[in-house]
Amino acid sequence: MTAAVFPGQGSQKPGMGKALHDASGSAREVFDIVQRATGIDVRQVCFELDEDTLRQTQNSQIALFTAGIAAYRAFAVRASNFRFEAAAGHSVGEYAALVAAGVLTVEDGARLVQRRGDLMSRVGNLRPGGMAAVLGLEREPLEAVCREASTSNEVVVIANDNSPGQLVISGDKAAVERASAKASETGARRVMPLNVSGAFHSPLMEAPAEAMGEALRGVSFQSGNAVVYANVTAATVSSHESWAGLLEDQLKSPVRWTESVRAMRRDGIETFVEFGAGEVLCGLIRRIEPEAKTLPVHDPATLEIALEVLQGTKVEA
Repeated sequence: MTAAVFPGQGSQKPGMGKALHDASGSAREVFDIVQRATGIDVRQVCFELDEDTLRQTQNSQIALFTAGIAAYRAFAVRASNFRFEAAAGHSVGEYAALVAAGVLTVEDGARLVQRRGDLMSRVGNLRPGGMAAVLGLEREPLEAVCREASTSNEVVVIANDNSPGQLVISGDKAAVERASAKASETGARRVMPLNVSGAFHSPLMEAPAEAMGEALRGVSFQSGNAVVYANVTAATVSSHESWAGLLEDQLKSPVRWTESVRAMRRDGIETFVEFGAGEVLCGLIRRIEPEAKTLPVHDPATLEIALEVLQGTKVEA
């Protein structure tokens, strides 16, 4: 059994998606659809922006969504008989996973990601916050650190459980600073502040999440053709009508990636194919489940390898 997975913010890189765009008509069509749906020149965003500009939330999120779906469609048109049993995405990657699974259209997914990026890019003006990556400390001791660093007015929580020993904390700046210092004292190998515009996936995102909920409730979610594991629950979703609420909660809740990967493995997923800009999720998945097989698809060369491995033979164009 195989799952399609899609990365989140931090995986973006200048020039992302260009090689597949130039080689695949299906990939180019995705860029066209996203541009028509959003009014954003996604080719310029993906291919021409420098690293610092691309890192900006409103740019990186639509770029990751577009490159992820473009890579997925380039694969799908070449392997029309291949079926993914599951899909999942890390944070904004969840929207691409829903498109790949047939739960959302490309147009609706693009417009939602555009709205999400705009809201998240402005959140720091409403309630300033921060985030920090914590390496070499496990979840339980870091949860204790966050509880100790939080007060009645300032909160810090684990925002991303990316893999064992790779966690991200988020919250009010002062609380994040206290937790960062305490994490180092507790045994973290490294604590790095992140250059982000707000405290994503924390209670500070309540107002943006509410605004995102309004956009989500205006979209039609379908039953789809593959199960999707939700960030908020680390489980499959029994009713497609639940997705609006889950995606609203996702903005203010932790991304439970470690648990999601373990759940997929328990459910029989053996191979994970990462579509988009690189191999970040492949690395995380191997740390979570060393026996899992991973394949990236982000350019023509990796596409050919994935086709060979998954179909057992090279597929002609």
